[in-house]
Amino acid sequence: MRAQSAEQVASALAGSPAEPGGVIARGAGRSYGDAAQNGGGTVLDMTGLRGDLVLDAERGTVRAGAGVTFAELLLFLAERGRTLPVVPGTRHLTLGGAIASDVHGKNHVRDGSIAPHVESFTLCTPAGGPTEVSARLERELFEGTLGGMGLTGVVVEATLRTAPMAAAHARADVDRMDGLEETLALMAQESGHRYAIAWIDLLAEGTAFGRAVVTRSHDGAPGEGRESARAGGGAGGSRKDAGRADGGSQRSGPHARGGAPFPVRPRVSVPRGFPRGVLRPATVRAFNGLHWRSTPRRERGRRMSMSAHLFPLDVLGDWNRLYGPGGLMQYQFAVPRGAEDTLLKVVGGLRERRVPMYLAVIKRFGPGSGGMLSFPLEGWTLAIDMPADAPGLRGALDEADELIAAAGGRVYLAKDARLGAQTLREMYPDVERLRELRARIDPRQTLRSDMARRLGLCG
Repeated sequence: MRAQSAEQVASALAGSPAEPGGVIARGAGRSYGDAAQNGGGTVLDMTGLRGDLVLDAERGTVRAGAGVTFAELLLFLAERGRTLPVVPGTRHLTLGGAIASDVHGKNHVRDGSIAPHVESFTLCTPAGGPTEVSARLERELFEGTLGGMGLTGVVVEATLRTAPMAAAHARADVDRMDGLEETLALMAQESGHRYAIAWIDLLAEGTAFGRAVVTRSHDGAPGEGRESARAGGGAGGSRKDAGRADGGSQRSGPHARGGAPFPVRPRVSVPRGFPRGVLRPATVRAFNGLHWRSTPRRERGRRMSMSAHLFPLDVLGDWNRLYGPGGLMQYQFAVPRGAEDTLLKVVGGLRERRVPMYLAVIKRFGPGSGGMLSFPLEGWTLAIDMPADAPGLRGALDEADELIAAAGGRVYLAKDARLGAQTLREMYPDVERLRELRARIDPRQTLRSDMARRLGLCG
């Protein structure tokens, strides 16, 4: 069902469920898991809820419909000299989906997840209809919805805090590392960088296993290579600026001349029916080796475009098709600071089970947002892409779950399709708070999904 208005969403939630499966909202469908799938029930397509993008220049906030993507939102803001403090790893995510997942970026240590930058949102709940929610009003509902996988209601509109955009690029310091432990040591240093991420080679053999490329960066300075933001779109203005996501008629800021901060469409897309044999351990291992050797041992001040800086995978459209009909599984987990040995054990265990770990990236996390099912916790997060049909993968990940839970860590629900209900309770201690909240706002358990049933979050 494609929702065109908040009234349609409220109506779908208020009436008696047409099917036993209930209702769940779906954004752009970019989750790797089953949070927005609902076998036997209704799925609300939220991409039609867009409305006007409205920038309040005086307060430095932007109001947008839940179906607007980050690509559209960032382009709209860049035209006016503004940006978002936190963005996910792909610009194709919808705003509603980002709130439901409490998404994070490469700058979590400094800026947190999206939660601290959400001023308010309109949430349709089965029991209460449209409700304005913020950290001050309906705080419990706010904490349940940020990272709540759509199980507290349907976000139809949200207001985010923005920040001035100084330049359309970043400056990066790049280091080529020989091992995982020294990579963690470098990333743990307080270097003053705003963003940090490490690509790790988990297919290399022998002593090269775990070699990495660490990229630490900060926003470019005003006037570097492009026109700096002008006062017309800055936070010091006194008027409200409303317009569609195509940028409206007024153009100001770093991108008033010279085009968009990133390509609207990917340069290349992987076609359907991509031959499965092309992506295999031998070819990925060779590519990884070439990437590592071609990276300078130490480089300072590298200029990076916004695409390369924030959305490196978006350059290749439909990249998931590289994995063929068997698909991919991304296993992303977090462990607390001080539990680095657990991270190394998880990686070592997957290596011993001969699981092909094609792509792996690691980031640091700062303190969590307080969301009941929000993923980030102060420490480390590692994301690994693997063929979903790799022999022994499920058993290997079950063993990894046990190590992570015992260390006080957790698996990212937005990318999960296999975790069990008992493991969820071990990893997310606030899950009972969410159950109590759901009993109040959704007594008939209208909000359901395949994930909710798998994790025992609904009857």
